[in-house]
Amino acid sequence: MFGCLQFLRFGWLEVVSCLFPGFLFAGLAISKYVHLPIARYDALLIYCLGLTLLFWVVRLETWREVAVIFGFHLVGLGLELFKVRVGSWQYPGDAVTKVAGVPLFAGFMYAAVGSYLCQAWRRFDLRVSNYRPVLTTIFAVLIYANFFTHQWIPDLRIPIALGLLVVLRRTWVFFTVGVRRYRMPLALSFALIGFFLWIAENFGTFLDAWNYPDQVSVWRLVHPAKFGAWSLLVSMSFVLVASVKSLEGRLYHRGGTATVETSPQHGNANQADR
Repeated sequence: MFGCLQFLRFGWLEVVSCLFPGFLFAGLAISKYVHLPIARYDALLIYCLGLTLLFWVVRLETWREVAVIFGFHLVGLGLELFKVRVGSWQYPGDAVTKVAGVPLFAGFMYAAVGSYLCQAWRRFDLRVSNYRPVLTTIFAVLIYANFFTHQWIPDLRIPIALGLLVVLRRTWVFFTVGVRRYRMPLALSFALIGFFLWIAENFGTFLDAWNYPDQVSVWRLVHPAKFGAWSLLVSMSFVLVASVKSLEGRLYHRGGTATVETSPQHGNANQADR
């Protein structure tokens, strides 16, 4: 019974951590089926900017978190500009805010990942142990660069991914659900987030936010290989969010207990662990 309750608590925390992605998909759905007075992508850009401002005003996100989310927005937008240019996918429809075939709102689909990480960090009280920021950042940059360079040189994502796994082999992420604290390998969390991002990508293409070449005439499931690509790209978002959490003193876990009580009567002991 306790296990079922913990699972429900975990699911609820995940849902509320996905507020920005949830509102983003609501906007995609509404803009697809409701006639708008302006171009769809222009409306989505205004909508996403408004969401970001709202999250900051109601203190769902700090100004540092908003800054890092915009940072990932720019990282994603750069990737989008390149991928559309080489024909990897396309954005149907015209818009005033469309540059080189890419609507500026597109970066918010990446920003939504950063928002999720910021929200999850707070709601799950996330901390990491044995995190190696310099090496992790180097591999995250290599992963991002490979999305560009594999157009001209062999795709190196597998050796880069293996290198990242070696770097993260002893890195754990600690999180709280209810009255208990758990841990899992950080690399596993990247894979899990990547899987759900692949599912989200399927919904996004179904709502015609963008299309792969084989989806132009009829919608098809996004190739499962994209799951791996998203898992790797999560590392870049994590590095950006971790840099903010390091400044806030909320990055590293203190203590080696895998699962600990965090109820009030044990509060002092738990604070020592953190």
